[in-house]
Amino acid sequence: MAETEVVKDVMAEVVLTEKQKRLVDYFIETGNQTEAAIKAGYSKKNARFIASKTLDLPYVKAFLEKRLKEIEENRIAKAKEVMEFLTSSMRGEIKEEVVVVEGTGDGCSEAKTIEKQIGANDRIKAAVQLAKRYGLDRPEDVDGEAHITFKFERGGDDGD
Repeated sequence: MAETEVVKDVMAEVVLTEKQKRLVDYFIETGNQTEAAIKAGYSKKNARFIASKTLDLPYVKAFLEKRLKEIEENRIAKAKEVMEFLTSSMRGEIKEEVVVVEGTGDGCSEAKTIEKQIGANDRIKAAVQLAKRYGLDRPEDVDGEAHITFKFERGGDDGD
């Protein structure tokens, strides 16, 4: 265990060259070692060999893993982000674009895009999703704690 920590500390002190960093970034982009090496500025003649050797270095592998983790973290919404979005939706703070057609006279009309608050149904759906995440949609628990149960019904066309 102690040996592993020492190796990690040594790798933390290794600084990659700009070419090595570009090689890693282009390799992530293309998935091709040789192409990545050429794009990073290595000679075409030795690109395949250099890419293979460089990407096998432990500190370069660690840098590659770090870059991939950064990309993954930026692509996937975290729980806090989801909760903030659902809350904003429920409160009607989210806007959406819709196309409306307006008469311009002489029997002509024109379509244009406007921004409007999301509808009541979407806001209710967001509220339901939030309630589920907070456990408010379940009936009374074994411990006797009561929870709110949501049941939404829509009235008929005659105003019910």
